[in-house]
Amino acid sequence: MFIPDPEQEKKEIINRYRSLLRAWRTEDLKAKKEVRKAFNIAVEAHKDMRRRTGEPYIYHPIEVARIVAAEIGLGKISIICALLHDVVEDTDFTLANIEAIFGKKVARIIDGLTKIKDIMDNSTSSIQAENFKKMLLTLSDDVRVILIKLADRLHNMRTLDAMPQHKQLKIASETSYLYAPLAHRFGLYAIKTELEDLALKYTEPEIYQSIADRLKSSEQERKRFVNRFIYPIKKSLSKKNFDYEIFYRNKSIHSIWTKMKQKGIPIEEVYDLMAVRIVIDTPKENEKVDCWRVYSIITDHYRPKIDRLRDWISIPKANGYEALHTTVMSSDGHWVEVQIRTRRMDEIAEKGYAAHWRYKSSNPGLSESNINNWLERIREILQNTESNPLDFIDDFQGFLFTDEIYVFTPKGELRNLPIRSSVLDFAYAIHSEIGNSCIGAKVNHKLAPLDQKLKSGDQVEILTSKKQIPKEEWFDYVVTARARTQIKQGIKEEKRKFTEEGKAKLQSYFSQIGAEFSNKNQRHLQQKYNYASPIDLYYDLAQDLIGLKEVKECCAESIKESWISKMIRIPFIRSRNIEKKTLTETVIDVINQSKDIAINSDDIQKISYDISSCCLPIPGDDIVGFITPNEYIKIHRTTCPVAVNQMSKYGNRIIKTQWTDKESIGFLTGVEINGIDSPGFIKDIINVITEEQKLNIKSFHLDTKGGMIDTSIMLYVYSVGNLNNLINHLKKLPNVKKVHRLNAVVHT
Repeated sequence: MFIPDPEQEKKEIINRYRSLLRAWRTEDLKAKKEVRKAFNIAVEAHKDMRRRTGEPYIYHPIEVARIVAAEIGLGKISIICALLHDVVEDTDFTLANIEAIFGKKVARIIDGLTKIKDIMDNSTSSIQAENFKKMLLTLSDDVRVILIKLADRLHNMRTLDAMPQHKQLKIASETSYLYAPLAHRFGLYAIKTELEDLALKYTEPEIYQSIADRLKSSEQERKRFVNRFIYPIKKSLSKKNFDYEIFYRNKSIHSIWTKMKQKGIPIEEVYDLMAVRIVIDTPKENEKVDCWRVYSIITDHYRPKIDRLRDWISIPKANGYEALHTTVMSSDGHWVEVQIRTRRMDEIAEKGYAAHWRYKSSNPGLSESNINNWLERIREILQNTESNPLDFIDDFQGFLFTDEIYVFTPKGELRNLPIRSSVLDFAYAIHSEIGNSCIGAKVNHKLAPLDQKLKSGDQVEILTSKKQIPKEEWFDYVVTARARTQIKQGIKEEKRKFTEEGKAKLQSYFSQIGAEFSNKNQRHLQQKYNYASPIDLYYDLAQDLIGLKEVKECCAESIKESWISKMIRIPFIRSRNIEKKTLTETVIDVINQSKDIAINSDDIQKISYDISSCCLPIPGDDIVGFITPNEYIKIHRTTCPVAVNQMSKYGNRIIKTQWTDKESIGFLTGVEINGIDSPGFIKDIINVITEEQKLNIKSFHLDTKGGMIDTSIMLYVYSVGNLNNLINHLKKLPNVKKVHRLNAVVHT
């Protein structure tokens, strides 16, 4: 049990505040005085509050302010806002109080950081999505809102151990889905990497720990290798009188795991576990030439892999990142990634957007222009305030983590777009009206359709027509959030013309069945038939795509029974004297005990669950459930990408549950087997599955090429233990080289 020591805590608060000042490194006494005032207000406002760990709450805002100063490189206003970011939300202190003391700018930023209290109906919206959208809306006024929020999220992730598991999963999923990509876009590489690693620590703790242990055990071996590798490079750099430093960094645990999954390989086969970084000190006007000189020195000693050369000095990334990357073969026979930067580039790579202001001149460079262009694109997305918050989050997240291409206008202006962008994406990137009226383009002086994908270096001239309007199929042509948002808006404007007609029909239908024309009944109708907005509903009513029959079925419905429950025939009401429960009973108990999950009490005993085909959870997996609008439970593995997406948005519809050994039905899963094609290979596999393990096969698919065989088998098992036992037996077969579990249904 945590027992507070008031005197010790006072000393610790002062120590943490001094640590903040040391990180800030300012000599401006007036600025220090204002920060001290904010610190005193925060201490007083939070004096009776404690974190879940039992520690004084004030530790959190002080640490957020330290991250803002030391790890992002922001100044006085940001530090004040970080110290006060929870004061308005959690205490009686108001924005008006803050504005009176610190001015409108500070009050505006803190307002952007303050969570929304009164939200729409929880069944149709996500509080997290609303908060995130509000935060981004403030970005149009001041980018520091996002940077402070990232610092706040980083400290919350560093102290997530104190939270219950279902909250850990929710927060970690939000982090990997939204906040890590956002840090990436702002060029905050170190923060992005730590957020990804911490998210993995809570979503897949066993995998995280096994990779961390492996990296720790091989640390000394890697140090010796790096020393051998850099010795000739150091010698040559010194001979050429370069002022330089050489570092090496381990590949992040998250990126190692990503590569292992993508390539289906163990950690031993991930060759680039680390990267060497060379940072040179040189005047800005010499940066490009000197970086290429360093590249030449490296390739004098080691042979480069030509297709792995990345020149982000000539054309920086959209987030401002500048560097030369090359991968070379060491004398030990290992590929090594080498990054070449100047000190200015290195600071921007670590501290991102904020670091640009230290080097800002009257003529902003291409990298700074890219960042400002990106911020402008965010503002344009945010202009569509009518969009569903959840759609908005998906659109926004979709363009955070994308590689880019560079395309030219007819006048030779450079535009950067996400990879796989189409002619239509380019049209909307120029202007929404040009996108809405686009009928095609000339790409490199040749006619091209709307859906043609563009490549770096293409020159594009958009063709328009006043008769053109946005169409539903255009969504299949575009990848950018801006294009999707503008298409939605354009289609909505067309549908809006039918609003009054559709509304009149709906009133008539409600009147005919004796139901009230109310928001509640209309929302029920929208949910049942999956309409994102009333405009879509009114449009389909006006077009007679739904009518009296559907309205009557919806409003007269009193018993909701999922077809899943009929199919798998699991009884939902069990005797309370049975000690072990099925997953269904566990789910019902969780719902009954939760104050956050909104389900009609009469419907709880009719709840059924559906096993998600995107990740195929089986008993023994760590699982999470989501209550759908139709009020049945979709069960996912907690590591499933779809689950991560859902957990990041639907906090009030999540059920953290678990399997028990009372489950008695078979669950569909799959295995992939790679081996050498030989007589009896298939027979041996089938014998292990059906005869030794007594399991039923649903489907069997194989491909042979060059003497190798790849086999995908879908089968029914009872638990993870059951599956692991099967995999171990299959691995013992002669000529079998690899066996691993499939994460989704294989359609043959």
